Amino acid sequence: MKSIVHRIVMVPVFVAVFLLVLALIGFIAMSLWNWLLPALFGFKIITYWQAVGLIVLCRLLFGGFRGPRGGGRRWRGRARDRWQQMTPEEREKFRDRMRACWGGAPAEPSESNPGAQV
Repeated sequence: MKSIVHRIVMVPVFVAVFLLVLALIGFIAMSLWNWLLPALFGFKIITYWQAVGLIVLCRLLFGGFRGPRGGGRRWRGRARDRWQQMTPEEREKFRDRMRACWGGAPAEPSESNPGAQV
């Protein structure tokens, strides 16, 4: 139950943070453009929404929206290495913590894990 409430609260928080960051980046881009480019090159002053549009256009043309290439592979490799270095008890403890965090059912005791609690 706690994890459902946690998710319901965190989604609006993430949306608000995303919108705040977008607003800040747009304002910074607009300010830098309007400060530098008209004085240096004679370009026109732009509005906030034109600055946001330029950011989106630049990301599409030059960077995409997936972040740095290969970052996920490095993270997965490190996670796999850590997992392989864990003892079976550490792995089960980790699984239990993840289930508690994300609202999953506790592990059923089995022959391979007789010490797990129901």
